[in-house]
Amino acid sequence: MQFKSSGFSGWAVQSRIILVTKRVVAPPARRNIIHLRSALNPRLDFMTSIHVPTLLVCCLVTAWRVAWATEFVGSETCGGCHHAEFKAWQGSHHELAMQHANTNTVLGDFDDARFSYAGVTSRFYREGDLFMVYTDGPDGEMRSFTITHTFGVYPLQQYLIGFPDGRYQALGIAWDSRPEAAGGQRWMHVYEGQEITHESRLHWSRPSQNWNFMCADCHSTNLEKNYIENSDQFSSSYSEISVGCEACHGPGSRHIEWAALAAPGRPADGDKGFSHLLNERQGVYWVPNPETGNASRSEPNAERREIEVCASCHSRRGIIKEGAAREASFLDHYVPALLTEGLYHASGQIQDEVYVWGSFIQSKMFAAGVTCSDCHEPHSQALLSPDDGVCLQCHQPDRYQVADHHRHSPESSGARCANCHMPESIYMVVDPRRDHSMRVPRPDESLKFGTPNACNQCHTDQNTTWAAQHFTAWYPSPGDPYQSWTEALTMARENDPRAAGALSELVRDTAVPDIARATAILELGRFLSPQTAPALQVALRDEAALVRMAAMRVLDQLPVETALPVSAHLLQDDVLAVRAEAARVLASASRTQMNDAGKQLLDTSIIEYTATQRLNADRAESLMNLGNLSAALNKATEAEQFYRRALKREPDFIPAWINIADLYRAQGMSSLALDTLQTANKQIPDSAELEHALGLALVRSGRADESLVALSRAVELEPDNARFAYVYAVALNSMGQSEAALNTLETTHARHPNNRDTLFALATINRDLKRRDDAIKWAQELTRRYPGDPSARNLLESLLSAVAPEK
Repeated sequence: MQFKSSGFSGWAVQSRIILVTKRVVAPPARRNIIHLRSALNPRLDFMTSIHVPTLLVCCLVTAWRVAWATEFVGSETCGGCHHAEFKAWQGSHHELAMQHANTNTVLGDFDDARFSYAGVTSRFYREGDLFMVYTDGPDGEMRSFTITHTFGVYPLQQYLIGFPDGRYQALGIAWDSRPEAAGGQRWMHVYEGQEITHESRLHWSRPSQNWNFMCADCHSTNLEKNYIENSDQFSSSYSEISVGCEACHGPGSRHIEWAALAAPGRPADGDKGFSHLLNERQGVYWVPNPETGNASRSEPNAERREIEVCASCHSRRGIIKEGAAREASFLDHYVPALLTEGLYHASGQIQDEVYVWGSFIQSKMFAAGVTCSDCHEPHSQALLSPDDGVCLQCHQPDRYQVADHHRHSPESSGARCANCHMPESIYMVVDPRRDHSMRVPRPDESLKFGTPNACNQCHTDQNTTWAAQHFTAWYPSPGDPYQSWTEALTMARENDPRAAGALSELVRDTAVPDIARATAILELGRFLSPQTAPALQVALRDEAALVRMAAMRVLDQLPVETALPVSAHLLQDDVLAVRAEAARVLASASRTQMNDAGKQLLDTSIIEYTATQRLNADRAESLMNLGNLSAALNKATEAEQFYRRALKREPDFIPAWINIADLYRAQGMSSLALDTLQTANKQIPDSAELEHALGLALVRSGRADESLVALSRAVELEPDNARFAYVYAVALNSMGQSEAALNTLETTHARHPNNRDTLFALATINRDLKRRDDAIKWAQELTRRYPGDPSARNLLESLLSAVAPEK
């Protein structure tokens, strides 16, 4: 870790990467693809209009940036003029985001303290001025490590350990800095209850806990990761160790030049020397409306610069371009997570550790023009007013701070605005985070869809029915057309075919937040058909970049010759996150379909996409993405090299093992593919995905008996995976074990009642066994759940028209 040599000294809270990974071979043939291809009406005419002198543009942009380069000057310099802001920043979570470990910064007990976890007892002690920990290393052996830096301050403080190759790793044992009365002042493990050992991907020494990639971009200012591929080392640097002024405002040297001008000659407006100003609230006020009890912005917020600056760290996202000097949009540097299962509930409420941006942009507050600094003092991060006061800036007390609204005793916690509209979730054992979607509690939706609600999060002694009854009695019409996607996303997650129509409507409804519409188009990928094609076409030209990006991911499921005509325009999209997706999906397109300008555009976009992945070449995910790209470009040797590098980085990275095997199979080397999967299964013995892949490879090798063992093991390891169970049942049936196959399918149907493959197999296997009534029963169930599926209808009609066997 290095300080930058410019002589100046300023960036921003933890991040997680979202990388697109996929299998190298084409996915199984999708139903309706032929019909979908015609529905999308492919045309290549527009390619003739493309004329981008890419190299010249890049040179001009580079020259402009060099000429107008600015330097980081450090927060101390900023404080020379901006005294109040600097004072508010001092002692804030931003200023203390990362510090050198010394007696003034370390909060934990290093007085020979001991902490036991997962069979390992770690010891924290001092050696002179050094803070030390004796714990299990990458190989599981116990040894001493030096604490180099502190990470955060409250409610917990983590510690970094440096390695000779420039890596810094975040120790999983952290100090609970809360008061002792609140349960703090103790050592704790951030994965409490999970028994993380040195073999786990979550161990402190593994890539998932690497500071250079996972944390540095948000805890230090002007971070450059500087990963050196050839030597597998880091030479990371920053201008300021923590989150300084320039982390949000950008480099300040040109601003200092502007400020040094004599007042009469200094421009009164303009950018003041910054790449752009965070001045969306300047001259703006909120106008109360006595009829509604709410306030509206004095003028619409046409800019989203502030939320994008905050989002660069306060969001779950992956980085695709360094040097976010705020001259470009958020999506030119980051790829954010959508409201996907496992991260968010179907309602959009936070589930995993997703930070703030993804929930806030769902809110009516965001739609009304509220910015982060309308509620938070941006330099101290404190609320502008304590408790309800921050909400009552815009919401009239006589309308909202009354029992008729909140239905609680005025002095109770239930009367507090945030407890109902911004409920907390606890992460890292002790860290409460509020949901910023600011939604109306909906226990009635909890009853229908299983989503959480603020009522039952407080009233844990009552059930959902109790909460829903009281809620509907108090608020007979709570429906909110703005946050209206819970049912559609729930149906999608349950593979309910009715979701196709609901998702298509959601995509087209521009009154719905962009992140919800983007999620809807992504989920629509499960239901591709001629009926959903129009919604996909609309999404590919949507004004919202998030929606275009998600639509491009959906096209990844289609043959590239189908995807190219309807999406090639996105290769020259204004936003990098969209262009990169387009390049990834269209990389394998045949150049014979394009004119010279089109070929150049695709090749340029592929170079740009490659750069987004090479930025993170320290990660197995990115190396696999590069391997997938090479495979798409028919560079098999290069693809294998990337996959092998991914496995060198993380030997238990399962997708890379499977992709290598698929690569071999695609080249006709089936025995080598089988050997690869057998090696992987020995190395990673409890992976359902590897067992399933091995079973398929054994089938192809004619070793049917052995394949059943592997396929059965996959179902045993992951019983809730409908695909694994379906394939196992088909294999059983092909081996003459039809009764066992039917039992497996019926168990799967009970878990996944909407799974089409399971229903189809139940009908056809019973048909082949001459069990006409059972076959008809399952075919009727199939057509009931998939009324628009012609193959389901044909199956039922053939069964009904067949002559019943004589008894």
